[in-house]
Formats: sequence, structure tokens, C-alpha cells
Amino acid sequence: MDIMNRVVFPLILLLYPLRHINIGLDLGDTGYSYGNFVYMGTDHMDPMWLFSTYLANAVGWLLTHLPFGDTLLGMNFYTAFMAAALALMGYLFCTKKLGIPSWIAFLGEFAALNLCWCPTAVLYNYVTYILFLAGCICLYLGLKHDRNRMLVIAGICLGTNVMVRFSNLAEAGMIAAVWAFAFICRRSFKKTAAQTGWCMLGYFGALGVWLSFIAVRYGLAQYVEGIGRLFGMTDTATDYTPVSMVLGMFQLYIENLYWFIRLCVIVAAGFVGFAVLPRKLVKLKKVGFMGIIALTVYWLYRNGFCKVDFYEYDSMLRPGVLFLMLAICIGIIKIFRPSASREDKLLSGIVILIILITPLGSNNKLFPILNNLFLAGPYVFWMVWRFCRNAKEFSRKAGRIELLLHPFPVKAMAVMLLGIMLVQGIGFGANFVFVESHGARETYAKVENNEVLKGIRMNSERAEWMEEISDYVNEQGLKGKEVVLYGNVPSLTYYLSMPSAFNSWCDLRSFSLEAMRDNMEQLAEEVESGEEPPVVILEMKYGTYLLTQNEQDEKFELIQDFLKTYQYEVTFSNEKFVVLEAGR
Repeated sequence: MDIMNRVVFPLILLLYPLRHINIGLDLGDTGYSYGNFVYMGTDHMDPMWLFSTYLANAVGWLLTHLPFGDTLLGMNFYTAFMAAALALMGYLFCTKKLGIPSWIAFLGEFAALNLCWCPTAVLYNYVTYILFLAGCICLYLGLKHDRNRMLVIAGICLGTNVMVRFSNLAEAGMIAAVWAFAFICRRSFKKTAAQTGWCMLGYFGALGVWLSFIAVRYGLAQYVEGIGRLFGMTDTATDYTPVSMVLGMFQLYIENLYWFIRLCVIVAAGFVGFAVLPRKLVKLKKVGFMGIIALTVYWLYRNGFCKVDFYEYDSMLRPGVLFLMLAICIGIIKIFRPSASREDKLLSGIVILIILITPLGSNNKLFPILNNLFLAGPYVFWMVWRFCRNAKEFSRKAGRIELLLHPFPVKAMAVMLLGIMLVQGIGFGANFVFVESHGARETYAKVENNEVLKGIRMNSERAEWMEEISDYVNEQGLKGKEVVLYGNVPSLTYYLSMPSAFNSWCDLRSFSLEAMRDNMEQLAEEVESGEEPPVVILEMKYGTYLLTQNEQDEKFELIQDFLKTYQYEVTFSNEKFVVLEAGR
């Protein structure tokens, strides 16, 4: 068994994230992220995005300089190890520091990997999760063993994370664990304040170092201006307001109450059955309740709680949210149970804080935490295993209460939920590949005339789109020329090796009309001063609006005016893209 613990389990967690690195062509987030890494800097990036995700972009820029880092396959290979690092960190912490049996820790980490829906290209998520997990681990060890050095390191991790993604400011809330643990252990105010001070020292120290670096590299004024625009984007992207983010997060919990309440009723019926029927029929009662569990599984699948189209989010969403609800319930019970150890209470509090804090700063509701179960996953599996193993001891201590609250219904229901979580998670993880917010299907075709896309499998329609436009770019020698993109095609700056003139995804609501206008005016000034006009590539729906003179939105009107002023003409089009170039 030792070889399984030390070699086989870690090796699977290391290599499993590589399973899809050669599958799927995403015209949105994936290539957009890689394009920002390749062309990192104020020349080709929106300063708001550059500075609000600075360290993620810097890590990505370093990866592009590794062997094969100039290809999609190579970058997918390198970034996949970010997910692997999370799983291995969680596995080692759980087995070495928490004493969780290795097979349970492995199941938890494997389930977490399978629920990673976000492409690993989005490093502002994965680097965030790595530093967040490291900070939580150090916070746990620092509080458990009273080590101030670990509290400082925890603060450094959380402070550095603000430079990975500015919205990670919310992670400072993890320091609340210091006060919660002080309440559990009845520590003095003076000691608690001192421990908080050590955390804050690391937090603000790290922030100060990184801000000083950016001030020297770019100038503090540019950073302040870029971050200032970040606060103003809620005027157009209302789903990024604090209220919208919190409501969106709890919306899925509320929706899932439909299933949660009914499962609780089934457990309550089990309690009644075990209390009413004679005690000597305990085996028969267990068999009967297992039959009820089997019918419950059928009911869940029959009524759409568990969907078997593993190419879509729905296959894992409801089981995943129910898993989060189970984790929160277990954590609350542990925290308020008098007989629970202080270490269990501390760990439970940290897990609950991770679940509550991770979605903050995102408009993706609970999807961010479903991508970050590398501590919560093993925690839930471990707690359920401990409860099942100690159910007899619970019954013996419960005495008369056992007549009303026999543990078997709870045990059977918890195991059922974990089983469904594993089945749905593995099905989702084995089949889902992120492509523009949904899954890739029928990925049998390849693009042979594009070096960046060599070795990538995709569906035949996307391959045809990319082969045609790649042919045109190659024939006309457009590689390296600046491009203005509009539509859901920001990845083209990376796939076609054409740096963006200012922002490769300007149709996003988070990129304001005012910023778009400023950039277009600056672009016009550059053209007037003699610089070559950029190539313009539109998603076909905008090309159609252009040809019919149907103005779609205010930002697109700016592009239309620019095209008219400099006499742009359509030089290439296919079913997906329209290329326009200034009059020759």
C-alpha cells in the first residue's frame, strides 16, 4: 500500500490534468489569456486588465518563453500543471499534516480535479487558488502550533494574491479565522491581536513590495489609473457589483434547497422507521433503507438532478452545489459540537471561509468554488468516513436518543451523495473541455497550416474556419501586424500571431465605452502621424451588420466610423470571420 500512497496516487494527480491538453479550440478565454501573456504590457493590453491581474500575466509571460511555449499545445501542457500543483499540495497537506488516510485524500483531490471546468489558461484563477490554498495551510499550521512565522507567510500569500487578481482583496477575510480560533481556545485579546498583527505584517509587506516593483516598472500613476477604472466598470457590467455577486452566489444555494429539503425528508423518514420498528429487526431496517436510497438515486436521475450529458455544466452543477451545502453543514456541526477537537473546529472554519470567499470578485456565481475544492473535497470525504466508521460508537453514546436518531439513515444518505458526486464528477472531468462557455464535441479535425495550433484536435467546423483565415494571413504576410478585434473572437490575436492594437476583447461589458473611445482616438492619431493602420477582424455577425449598415452598439459605431474614415475594405470573409484592411 505504501507505493500507492507515495507514488501511484501522487502520479495520477500530477498527470491527470494533462488529459485534454490537445483537445478543443476556444475562441474566447483560452486564446485571450495566452495572447495577453505573449503581448504583455501597456502597448497591446488594456491597463485595467494588465494591472488587475498583473502577476498572473507575468507567470504566463514566463511560460511562453519555455520550449514550445509559442504553441497552444505547449501552453496547455505547462498551465495544466497549475491544477496538478493544487491537487498535490492538498494531498500532501491532508496526508502529512491532517492525518487523512491517503486513499480518502486521493478521492477528494481527484474529485476536485474533475470539477475544474475553467481552462487552465486562465491563470488569474489557478495562481489565485494556489496562493489561497498555501495561505490557508500556513494559517492552519500557524494557529494550531502557535507559530508566528507561519502566520506571516499566510499573510504574504494572501497579500501577493491581490496582485494576481485585484478582487482577491476579499481573501483578507481569512484572517477572521484568527479570531474564531481565539474564541474556540479562549485565548486572550492580547495574543489574538498579536497573531492578527503578524498576518497583517505579511499581507501589507507583500503588497508594499509588489506595488514598489510596479511603481518602478510602469509608474504608480498608471497603476492607480488602471485600478481606478476597475472600480468604475460596474456601471456597465452590473453583474460585478458586490450585491449582484453575493446574490448570484446564494441563488444556486436557494435553488438547490428543492433537492436538499427532500433528501432531508427521506432521512427523517428513515429516523422514524428505525424508531418505530422493533430493534431486533435492525438488519432488515438497514436493507429496507438501502432500498429507499436506491429509489432516491433513480428519482434524482429521473428528475434531472443528475444529468448524463457530460459535455455540459448541468451534469455536475447540482451535485456540486449539494456537495458545498454538505461541506457547510458538516463544518457548522463540527464547530458547535462540544466534543469536537479544536483542530477539527479550526479546519472546519477554514473550509467554510474558503467556500464563502472564493466566489467573491467573480460574476460566475458558485462556479469559482466548484473549481477550488482542493481542501473542501478531502475534508468532506474524511468527515463522512469518520462518521461512518464511528457510527456504532455514536449509537452507544446516544443511548435513548438512538431510538429517534439512528445514525444509519444519515450515513447511507451521505455515502450516496459522495457516490453521486464521484460518478458525475468523473463523467464531467473525462468529457468536458471548455469551449466558449460550453463543452467541445466531435473533436476529430486538425489545422495543419497554423504553427500555433499544431497538434490540437477540434470539430471540423472550427478547423475549417481557422484553416481558411490562417491561409489568408500566411499569404498576405499579416503575422506580427496589429489587429483590432470585435466580437467573441479575442483568441485570434494569439492564434494568428497578430498583437492587439489595444484590447483584444473590446466588446466585453467590463471594457467601457469611454475606454474604447479613448483607444480609438489614440489609434486614429497614430495613423494620422504615419503609422500603418491596423487590420480589423470582426466576428461574422458584426460583419453582416457592417455590410447592411445596421449599427449594433455604441462601441461598434466607433469601429464603423474608423473604417469609413480610413476607407477600409473587406479583403477576406468566411462563415465566422470578416477581415478588413485600409485602402491600398
